[in-house]
Amino acid sequence: MAEVLPLSEAEVALLRSLVKSRVRFMVVGLSAAAMQGAPVVTQDVDLWFEDLSDPRLMVALRSVGAAYVPPMSLNPPMLAGPGSQPFDIVLRMDGLGKFREEYRRVKTIRVAGLNLGVLPLERILVSKMAARRSKYLAVIPVLRDALLVALKTSKAPAARRRTTPTVRRPRR
Repeated sequence: MAEVLPLSEAEVALLRSLVKSRVRFMVVGLSAAAMQGAPVVTQDVDLWFEDLSDPRLMVALRSVGAAYVPPMSLNPPMLAGPGSQPFDIVLRMDGLGKFREEYRRVKTIRVAGLNLGVLPLERILVSKMAARRSKYLAVIPVLRDALLVALKTSKAPAARRRTTPTVRRPRR
């Protein structure tokens, strides 16, 4: 079976360094959905970090020649250097709780020999629905169908009970 997340050696090295350094992060967005079997395509891999000021993050990036570039003016935070090209930094997920709350739900998926934490498909769907961005309108039914297929094939009875995700409204 082909890798769901085709990564270069430099990209795998960056992820390996994050995992080895025990940086708390998870893969989110459509790349996380694809890793869970959703038939979606995306050009980037969204990473959600618990703490962008974590010294372990800086050490992990430096060890592979990459760096964290903090947000400036209208530019969002980003990674730069070898292996950083497909990775985007996510600061929050619409409709979801804080990182710590969502991290408790994380699924572990093996990619390129690494165990990566991945936001569950149900939570990705909740976030896309809450964001209400026009570019997500086409993907929401695809994610919903993928979730239903995953729930039907799941052997865990608890997983079958809840088929409609709930959207958490942002606090004002």
